[in-house]
Amino acid sequence: MDQSQELRRVGLKVTHPRVRILSILQGRHPRHFSAEDIYRHLVEHSEDIGLATVYRVLTQFEAAGIVNKHHFESGQAVFELNRGSHHDHMIDLDSGKVIEFVDEDIERLQRAIAQRHGYDLEEHSLVLYVRPRRAARATPETAVPGRTPARSASAKK
Repeated sequence: MDQSQELRRVGLKVTHPRVRILSILQGRHPRHFSAEDIYRHLVEHSEDIGLATVYRVLTQFEAAGIVNKHHFESGQAVFELNRGSHHDHMIDLDSGKVIEFVDEDIERLQRAIAQRHGYDLEEHSLVLYVRPRRAARATPETAVPGRTPARSASAKK
């Protein structure tokens, strides 16, 4: 479905700013954009659309269900297209990369927890803040000769 049809489908008037912003959201990676990311892209492509307009359009898109808004650890809102399927997020704390995932075991467990407390789960948001795994700590087989391995805080007592 093209941008004009998508906008009409949700009851929004087709305007140049809406079409351009929707085009950016549909065609670029990564899939999570701040309003400033979108504004920068517009400026780089000589579009005369202000930052306030970008915020206003994103708010309209969120109300119409075109985008989902997230607040990750940075506190800055990011937006992604609402593709109609649920997923959760991991945020790489070193790079800021957003990783989407679906895990049926986690979904099942969340429903079970809500039911155990007398509720039906309607909606949820799960964000895991992660770092890449570090190389396994040096073992006697991999230790550098002449170097003493670091001791843990509990081993120092």
